[in-house]
Amino acid sequence: MIDMDERALDTLLAEDPGGPVVMLNLLRFRPDGGRESYQRYMEALGPEIHGRYGLHVEYLGNGGRALVAEDGQAWDAVLLVRYPSRQAFADMARDPDYRAVAHLRAEALVESVLQPTVPIQGGVA
Repeated sequence: MIDMDERALDTLLAEDPGGPVVMLNLLRFRPDGGRESYQRYMEALGPEIHGRYGLHVEYLGNGGRALVAEDGQAWDAVLLVRYPSRQAFADMARDPDYRAVAHLRAEALVESVLQPTVPIQGGVA
């Protein structure tokens, strides 16, 4: 699955513990220009959408060979994006300006994981 639906956003909000959220993105690009399309998506978001919803890219890196994983779990890229709240993320995903460029993300990817994470209080689990 590449795109979120309204039900997924409703669930994200219903399970909101409050506070910031860091979205884990595991990305597998289409072999025919997917990486370039994803770069166009990132550029199209631009500072306006970043500022409007307070998102901050914490980390973007190329995936390497998985040392411990099931077959098929090596990812082309890993992206961590911090939002001030789950509501800010949902508002961005529903924004017409965002939706106008979201097709670039869908066109770029064969497979992805988009998972909300929250900090563990007190450190390590």
